[in-house]
Amino acid sequence: MPRALLSVSNKGGLPAFARGLVRLGYELYSTGGTLRELETASVDARPVSDLTGFAEILDGRVKTLHPAVHASLLARRDRPDHMAALDEHGFKTIDLLCVNLYPFVETVAAGATFDEALEQIDIGGPAMIRSAAKNFAGVIVVVRPERYVEVLQALANGGVTSAIRKRLAAEAFGHTAAYDAQIAAWLGIQVEEGAGFPSELTLSGTLAQPLRYGENPHQKAAFYRVGPDPGGLGSARQLQGPELSFNNIQDAAAAYQLVYEFARPAAAIIKHMNPCGLAVADSVSEAYRRAFECDTVSAFGGVVALNQELDAETAQQVVNIKTDVVIAPSVSPDALQALAGRKYTRVLEAGPVRAEGFDLRSVPGGFLAQTWDRAGFDRAQCRVVTRREPTAAEWEQLEFAWLAAKHVKSNAIVLARDLSAVGVGAGQMSRVEAAQIAVKRAGPRAEGCVMASDAFFPFPDGLQEGIRAGITAVIQPGGSMRDAEIVGVADAAGIAMVMTGERHFRH
Repeated sequence: MPRALLSVSNKGGLPAFARGLVRLGYELYSTGGTLRELETASVDARPVSDLTGFAEILDGRVKTLHPAVHASLLARRDRPDHMAALDEHGFKTIDLLCVNLYPFVETVAAGATFDEALEQIDIGGPAMIRSAAKNFAGVIVVVRPERYVEVLQALANGGVTSAIRKRLAAEAFGHTAAYDAQIAAWLGIQVEEGAGFPSELTLSGTLAQPLRYGENPHQKAAFYRVGPDPGGLGSARQLQGPELSFNNIQDAAAAYQLVYEFARPAAAIIKHMNPCGLAVADSVSEAYRRAFECDTVSAFGGVVALNQELDAETAQQVVNIKTDVVIAPSVSPDALQALAGRKYTRVLEAGPVRAEGFDLRSVPGGFLAQTWDRAGFDRAQCRVVTRREPTAAEWEQLEFAWLAAKHVKSNAIVLARDLSAVGVGAGQMSRVEAAQIAVKRAGPRAEGCVMASDAFFPFPDGLQEGIRAGITAVIQPGGSMRDAEIVGVADAAGIAMVMTGERHFRH
């Protein structure tokens, strides 16, 4: 009689799976809460202590960490000496292991204390999974309820093939690796700042959805979610529209991060990871109207993000132009009804943006890790370096422009007025070209604007483009060898210049 050991935290589908195994002739063993679940469902199962001859101890911390379990999982069926060793000790093989792990991440997300979270670190479960997965030729290892039907069907149709066993084993090792990575990340947060980067950094994610393709149709892609409630795009709920594409997700993430820089109602329109429109106002509908006016041509086919609920008034403006994605913390029923006519517009509700862990970028052969750019605007850290101080109104515009420039691909120049971006120059190889593009897009609106530059001006030419267009104040990090010359150009033009001492490259 084949034997199965079942010990799961996620009990979804368990009774049906267990009954199916019994019908196929399996003898079932189980632990703790899983055994009680099977007994309640009237499924015959025996306690794991019948296998080990040893009662659970240490409040259940030790129950499956026993040779009777691990020898029965690890013994190679094609090795007579292994099978003889089992007979010598009175053990029998375990042919199927169904285990998923303590809900560590969910416990942490629910606000558990440190000690409560510590108790949800599973030890016996990962050990059993690894033993079974290592010996996948002899043991079927199942860690996800989604596999129950497939495994039962395969068993009923002559057995689980080697290909399926390998796939289940790979999934099992992925399950334990992700679990350990989540624990390591949690403990890493407890380590005091300044300890440096960990010597080993493991990434963990759960498949949220396969995507039709990547940046281009010939590339395959998928979207992975980090943790049970990661915020931002990781927690987004799609209310309308076709499935999201790789580029939709990237643009929506960029747009949502941008609007979350502001406490007041804000709207951003993103194309290719860069804002072609951004504004802050007293309402999201007014903010969207101003953001759209920044560049009405580039807004076509863009991604719209709001930092407050999408209401009907704003939605009625959005439907006037082709929009690929709209993302907001919430969407009113009236707004959703207004957008229903645009069936190809994807509408998302998303949780708050959380900049936790590391900002990661992949490169061939590895990946880069950095802390997130959480720096905002701190007027106390700014230095006025020109003879003329900014006016109170200019300070407000400079703050807005500086936060906007933080989210524009470098080299980045932003022209702003009335808490609206009116000209954006993004991703250029020279700063003067970025300034020229921003000025061109602003047109006559540049008169009376402020300018923000994400990094210092290496030469006066970029600043001079803004001066000729009519800017009145500029904010930039400073740090150029020509800072004195550039300040002199600003003084000669009678404009105010502020240096932050901090740049915002966004490659």
